Amino acid sequence: MSAPFATDPTKTRGRLYPEEESHFRSPFQRDRDRIIHASAFRRLKHKTQVFIEHEGDYFRTRLTHSIEVAQVGRTIAGTLGLNQELTEAVALAHDLGHPPFGHTGEDALHELMAPYGGFDHNAQAIRIVTNLERHYAEWDGLNLTWETLEGIAKHNGPVEGEIPWALQQYNALHDLELHTHASAEAQVAALSDDIAYNNHDLHDGLRAELFSTDELADLPILHDCWAEVDKKYPGLNYYRRRHEALRRFFGILVEDVIAVSQRNLAELDAHSVEDVRHAGRMMVQFSPALWEDLKVIRKFLFTRMYRHPSVVEMRRHVTAAVKDLFPLFMADPTHLPKQWRKDLENVGSETDLARIVCDYISGMTDRFAIQEHARLTGSDIIERTRVTNVG
Repeated sequence: MSAPFATDPTKTRGRLYPEEESHFRSPFQRDRDRIIHASAFRRLKHKTQVFIEHEGDYFRTRLTHSIEVAQVGRTIAGTLGLNQELTEAVALAHDLGHPPFGHTGEDALHELMAPYGGFDHNAQAIRIVTNLERHYAEWDGLNLTWETLEGIAKHNGPVEGEIPWALQQYNALHDLELHTHASAEAQVAALSDDIAYNNHDLHDGLRAELFSTDELADLPILHDCWAEVDKKYPGLNYYRRRHEALRRFFGILVEDVIAVSQRNLAELDAHSVEDVRHAGRMMVQFSPALWEDLKVIRKFLFTRMYRHPSVVEMRRHVTAAVKDLFPLFMADPTHLPKQWRKDLENVGSETDLARIVCDYISGMTDRFAIQEHARLTGSDIIERTRVTNVG
């Protein structure tokens, strides 16, 4: 049964381009399906989460991460009485704007785009679903509902200060009310993102042997998880023990968000999705105590994983690759594929060109960026990293 503050698909604010609604799918189901079938969604398969795509088949990519976020989101949304399809659509789309090489690629593109309005992956996700996905006869983009677009734009909270240009452009056409919070469904997608990566980054870090299970067992929350597994399954082998402990950690995060969010929504006495939007704070949250423990775990991951020498070294090389590609395309846009030539015909300034180049590079997968860099510069990033690591 839906809660009164859930987003009602029969009361959607609609799409920028009016369409006849489906006879067998709700508007948010349709949004979810369009996202899944988008080219940008498929490309997430070969985009970095933490480890560069070629570094191992078992590490998370942006695609598997997004699927995990959607799974967590559906669970939480269902328990809170929210619309699961809207939550899933926002969760599946939340990372569409990430460039190759994860946050490293984003930092490099933001620096290169500083004279032209900068780069922001959340704003780029909006640009992708409203412009760059060009498959439909009657419009550019996926023509998603207002509610899904709102969720993608501000699932982390109101967009304050200077609005990224890509988001500003679309918002001028279709006001997403950037000054308010998003729906509870979008807020669930945001917290599900935190839950998913805090859990799977621990798993990937163990697989990469950047730290040990004993080190994790000394951390808050995780200490009790390992102790419980050892008490219940004494002598359990390493891999099963690790899995059992991390699934308990995963469960603790989910249960905490559900309990806190239920309490927040009850205190608000929300009777509509508008009550949630105008509450003045996030309704879907971790408890303060768990958030403090998570800060300790995140600090551990930052120092032992995200800033591990091998990860930093790879980031140095891929940053250089992005910084090589951008000026090459700016100096000679004919290097862009044929389907991008029409955009070039409408270029009226250096900023226009830079934004087209940025769209192209940010859409690349890790492997394609590496291949293009090798083709255009004659330099193999992968070979370069092997030489560095041997040295």
